[in-house]
Amino acid sequence: MATKHKTSKGLHPNNKHSQDYDFDTLCTAFPSLKEFVFTNKFNTQTIDFANPKAVKILNTALLKTYYKIEQWNFSDENLCPPIPGRVDYIHHLNDLFKASKIKDSINILDIGTGATCIYPLLGNRTYDWQFIGTDIDAESLKNSQLIIDNNNLSNQISLKLQDRSDTIFSESIFDRQQFAASICNPPFYSSQYEAVEANARKLKGLGIETTQRNFSGNQNELWYKGGEKAFLHNYLYQSSLFKTSCFWYTTLVSKKGNIESMIASLNKLGATNIKNIPMHQGNKVSRIVAWTFLTNEEQNQWNTDT
Repeated sequence: MATKHKTSKGLHPNNKHSQDYDFDTLCTAFPSLKEFVFTNKFNTQTIDFANPKAVKILNTALLKTYYKIEQWNFSDENLCPPIPGRVDYIHHLNDLFKASKIKDSINILDIGTGATCIYPLLGNRTYDWQFIGTDIDAESLKNSQLIIDNNNLSNQISLKLQDRSDTIFSESIFDRQQFAASICNPPFYSSQYEAVEANARKLKGLGIETTQRNFSGNQNELWYKGGEKAFLHNYLYQSSLFKTSCFWYTTLVSKKGNIESMIASLNKLGATNIKNIPMHQGNKVSRIVAWTFLTNEEQNQWNTDT
């Protein structure tokens, strides 16, 4: 009997999800998944990836099975993050830390942690990192706090409200702390219409006619005035106002065409090192852009201090 479904290839070598989904194991750990699993015409077990509820249950099962996250509840209207792709960011970030000789007591600032708290959960469970998650949505932070409390992670993960939507960083966010890195998964679209159209094209390519997003998502999670490029350049500029608060500032970038203008802006802002790290998930290619403003002396001092 077939028990597995192939996941995206090209993931980080340390990613636990680079092989097939073992649905027998997942259903044993999280029985609610059973009703969504079926055998397709290729005699392979799978789920309907166009069904938001099925996708949410699958990712919940992955968190429980592989990361010991017992409780992970959030509104169906919130973006459901795909665990294999999200933890890939974490693994690539760890590679960056190794290359920079950053180790021990690693603190991470998660920009836009949302209602699911996904990066802090994965980063803590995988590498025992400490996190502060920020967001402009108080309700999202309230839900993330419930997840933190229900998984006994209040000593490892804390949250802060960023009360201005146009300000990514502030003195109150850093509060004289220094972070090994900031991480961010920016909104991709410039409007709700663009998000819906992109989703329709994606599903049509899979032979599915529907207007429903299989990963859900609300305004703060999916779109930003001016789109991804506008958000990223705001992020770059504001990071330059706190040059020594993070060793590495990092972000996901979905559109390759944004990279050139980002690098040009970062050079003007005084970045001392810029990295473009590709992430492969099957046919999909995204990238992490990382930059630092620290001089070599400041980097060496940082490593000495930590």
